[in-house]
Amino acid sequence: MPPVPEPRASFWRRFVESRNGLGLLFMLPAAAFLLCFLTYPLGLGVWLGFTDARIGRAGQWIGLENYAWLMDDPVFWLSVFNTLFYTIVASVLKFGLGLWLALLLNRHLPCKNFFRAIILLPWVVPTVLSALAFWWIFDSQFSIISWVLMKWGIISQPINFLGDPWNARLSVMAANVWRGIPFVAISLLAGLQTIPQSLNEAAAIDGATPWQRFRRVTLPLLTPIIAVVMTFSVLFTFTDFQLIYVLTRGGPVNATHLMATLSFQRAIPGGQLGEGAAIAVAMIPFLLAAILFSFFGLQRRKWQQGAD
Repeated sequence: MPPVPEPRASFWRRFVESRNGLGLLFMLPAAAFLLCFLTYPLGLGVWLGFTDARIGRAGQWIGLENYAWLMDDPVFWLSVFNTLFYTIVASVLKFGLGLWLALLLNRHLPCKNFFRAIILLPWVVPTVLSALAFWWIFDSQFSIISWVLMKWGIISQPINFLGDPWNARLSVMAANVWRGIPFVAISLLAGLQTIPQSLNEAAAIDGATPWQRFRRVTLPLLTPIIAVVMTFSVLFTFTDFQLIYVLTRGGPVNATHLMATLSFQRAIPGGQLGEGAAIAVAMIPFLLAAILFSFFGLQRRKWQQGAD
């Protein structure tokens, strides 16, 4: 008798038993979450940016009128300047201080685990609580910084931290740096601990100085981690909202308005949903440029392979 052919497995069974199919099944909950809470709001925001929608009124299609109006809005361009200045300076400071802390904590220090836990505190504390603490620190009358400097005889009157435009910019930037350093430091510390110690020992035997070991061994191997960490750091800084809103609400004279806070102010308190959505959509090219520069730019640098 000819052999009876075995029944072919169903498509669903073969799909589940395959590695790719099982991976897709595991990704479905995350994909559904992103679709509901990321894709839909993003699409709705893009749509509202082309309408004259207001709170309580659906609005009508007006094309690019919101964007054309923003091109002539000096407050919008001031928020663009504030956002870029805030993001670039704060990200550079967080990277420099975070890398220094990571290198310090990577050494054999007493109570090293205790110090690692302490450094995480600024990142763990809710943003609103830390912003309220900085609001008291920067208070024009009761600032502890002004009080100490006056006691030391360095200044004769309290510093107007949040009432002067440039003082306010630097103050909110200092608060953001304080909050963001732990994320950078702990992430880079995790990357440093994956680098084999034997490489640095071999370089030291060959006569390399500490700077040369850092430049030729540690930094190239740490570059992929730096790219990922700085990508997230730039995104968190560029879209910062809570810190600015609690400390200054964009003041004084719009000096600390970021694109995120201006979008909220125009859309919710101001009622202009279409205009606020247009400002939010205008952030997308800047975010894409930041991601491309910080991730692909850093990962593909020649000095990652030790070249000049």
